[in-house]
Amino acid sequence: MSDFNPDKLSVTYLPPASIFNPIDNRKYTLTHSDLTGELYVSIGSQYDLMKINAQMRDEVLGEWRREQGQYTLCGKVYVSGGEFDEKLSKVRFMIFKKELPLALTAIVNGDQGFYTYYPWLLDAPIYIYFESVFDEFNQVIYFGTPRQYLLKRLHA
Repeated sequence: MSDFNPDKLSVTYLPPASIFNPIDNRKYTLTHSDLTGELYVSIGSQYDLMKINAQMRDEVLGEWRREQGQYTLCGKVYVSGGEFDEKLSKVRFMIFKKELPLALTAIVNGDQGFYTYYPWLLDAPIYIYFESVFDEFNQVIYFGTPRQYLLKRLHA
């Protein structure tokens, strides 16, 4: 993955999800092809588990959550559950950290019609949980707001 190219983005809505619902627990599954650079975003009430490569585990999952009246886009990436040693886990952590802005650009732009209906969500915080058995990589990182990723595309 490198720069965002909207021509290489495929978006699938998983019924009953649509461009305007649901808001609560709206889920995103982002996968990609290393060969073609294609990005695939599935939007639904559930994650698109059929798209996840169980060996690679390089997907980005996200969902809208409402906590104490505020919406947050919460995501997670799988760094290691113990099957990767600490060195490879560090590499995976660094790659995810570097590629997450591209992944978030794809997710936000893939669902940009949604923000037409709910523009206040453009300023909601995005937090990504890096899931790992190694404490140094098991962390939550703030990645800005959806607005930043829409603007990135518009000014690219």
